[in-house]
Amino acid sequence: MLDTIGTPTLWAVTIGAVIALLVVDFIATRKPHEVSMREALAWSAFYVALPLAFGGYIWSQHGSERGVEYYTGYLVEKTLSVDNLFVFMLLLAAFAVPAVLQQRVLLYGIVGALVLRGIFIALGAAALGAFDWVFLVFGLILLATGVKLLRDAMRGQEHDVDISEMRVVKLARKLMPVTEEYDGTRMTVLQNGKRALTPLALVVAAVFATDLVFAIDSVPAVYGITGDPYLVFATNAFALLGLRALYFVLQGALAKLVHLSYGLAAILGFIGVKLALHWGHMTWSSVPEIPTLASLGVIIGILVVTTTTSLIASKRAEAERETVDA
Repeated sequence: MLDTIGTPTLWAVTIGAVIALLVVDFIATRKPHEVSMREALAWSAFYVALPLAFGGYIWSQHGSERGVEYYTGYLVEKTLSVDNLFVFMLLLAAFAVPAVLQQRVLLYGIVGALVLRGIFIALGAAALGAFDWVFLVFGLILLATGVKLLRDAMRGQEHDVDISEMRVVKLARKLMPVTEEYDGTRMTVLQNGKRALTPLALVVAAVFATDLVFAIDSVPAVYGITGDPYLVFATNAFALLGLRALYFVLQGALAKLVHLSYGLAAILGFIGVKLALHWGHMTWSSVPEIPTLASLGVIIGILVVTTTTSLIASKRAEAERETVDA
């Protein structure tokens, strides 16, 4: 059984807090409206301060080792969540989601991601507790994902989403008719006496489908940082809760992070190796392990390099465009 700091009381309080925050978000978006930068920044600041403060609680109550695991896991999940935002941005654009409805779609996506990752976390904990070789399987999954991201980035296919080819969209269109226009936050309407889906229902279904894909990567990634199921859940929850506001803060800047996929590929590959070494150490004590603090340093280094090179590349591209226009 995996070692965990998650007592039944702590689990109950944490899950209750997550549900309460989701309710607050739904109340805040009950009246569709365009999100101002001021509103987005305020919510983003709140959702950054909250997990940082919670990490201080973990550090003070359960020691520096668990504190470092929490902060490292949170950093990994937050980085992966930015990749979610790229896909969400493309989906919202492809479905021509009105600006007033975008944050409601994002909120549905967050709820779907939380539910799916909760299921994967529970399954992962059970598997890791029963079979040591699952660490190796998780490591291979992350290595394979990292290689795929790297290949796609090198081919210029970093975030290619073809809505018409999504199976969930095809299935929805086969099951029910779909209206041409959005109707507020309604997902179904009566059309010629029959129940029909609105485009909002299609985009939410598409977002749920991408949530499933991201859950397959993100849960093994954080299990590569900490074996505590409670910390895995907490880092996932905190990373996801602030996505709605973060989307509107980073909407203009997301396109400038042109090397993000290279950074994600490196991070996933590194954690995959870390998991494989952990399995090897459990099997043969002579195999070395990568300490969590060292992992934190490597991940921060990758993010700094990726962000710096992305901004330089974007600036050069803009300068070249200006020269051509001139």
